[in-house]
Amino acid sequence: MKPLEGIRIADFTVHNAGPFCTHLLSQLGAEVIKVESAMRPDAFRKPHPVYGREGPATFDQVASNKLSVRMNLKKPEGVALARRLVAASDVAAESFRPGVMARLGLGYDALKSVREDIVLLSISSSGQSGPDAHFAGYAPLFGAWGGLGELTGYADGPPVEVRHVMDHTVGMNAAVALMAALHRRRRTARGAHVDVAAREVAASLIGDQLLLAAAGGQPARSGNAHPRMSPHGVYRAAGEDRWLALAIENDARWQAFVRVAGVPDDPRFRSEEGRRVHAEAVDALISEWALRQDATQAAAALQKSGIAAHVSWTTPELAADSHLRERRAIVPVSEPDGTVRAAVGVPMRLSKGQEIGIVRGTPALGEHEDYVFGEILQIGREERRRLEDEQVIY
Repeated sequence: MKPLEGIRIADFTVHNAGPFCTHLLSQLGAEVIKVESAMRPDAFRKPHPVYGREGPATFDQVASNKLSVRMNLKKPEGVALARRLVAASDVAAESFRPGVMARLGLGYDALKSVREDIVLLSISSSGQSGPDAHFAGYAPLFGAWGGLGELTGYADGPPVEVRHVMDHTVGMNAAVALMAALHRRRRTARGAHVDVAAREVAASLIGDQLLLAAAGGQPARSGNAHPRMSPHGVYRAAGEDRWLALAIENDARWQAFVRVAGVPDDPRFRSEEGRRVHAEAVDALISEWALRQDATQAAAALQKSGIAAHVSWTTPELAADSHLRERRAIVPVSEPDGTVRAAVGVPMRLSKGQEIGIVRGTPALGEHEDYVFGEILQIGREERRRLEDEQVIY
């Protein structure tokens, strides 16, 4: 039995942060029913050339495992249909600007009237309250507004956009908060409105820098540098666009590197303090050495001596990795048309016998309406035909 088996989620989220949250929960066993319409499908469902193929690749990342139904929320009967789905669910999840769900008649108070213990998850740029609540936002804004972008990049360069990882980090934080609300409901029989602000998630990731600023320090972009370790970075290797990641944490590892790499044993670099003081010279030495190395062979030799090193892998290398395949971090999934593709699995494992992960591919729009409208909502054929004719189910 999966951890969230028996939990049903009415999923109104769009784009990436919200859908990644519900996608993660679906892999833990929740039944996630994605609500869209032909008039307003998820923006990521539209085919577009990305990741080396033509198709809704971004949507595939966050929609596998879900069920799909059409509901036209522009029509009062569509909203009524959505309420019926929520009444049969444990969770409703949305990622619109604050106020949108309430204006549709699907705000927290309205949903509590159809299911008193409902848990509503709301993900937005700045939260459901406060002077900035009305601001729209996407992943680049979350990182920039939360201070993460200002600290990302090289010392002599501009702030760097933090993109998909920001959406996914917001989604993971939302999943944790939602599971906490479900745990509380199990103990108290009380629902909750879970309010996740993406910019606050970004700000929570720079706590050490906020402490530094509070102590009178000046946080700054530092590229790949580490406050203690040197060398610590990603270095260009031989060949086209090949890079070697390397981190040396103490003097013993440095001496091991000197032996394996065959570089000069410079007295300046024999201590942590010396390598830190002469970090630019250390980087110059490593850079000159790495340019002559095959990244894969160099990483293997360094790892054999206990040194933290690895090739900066491309996506095809990740997808072909036997270790990730064996642990089902990369899994094959089948699409409705029979196409089999590789997908990113859930990033965790449970005890044997508690299998989690993706069990189906990306749903076609409205693919699961027989089950949702027929079995869950008990809508008869004639009523369903009328709702389709009137474009309520559309």
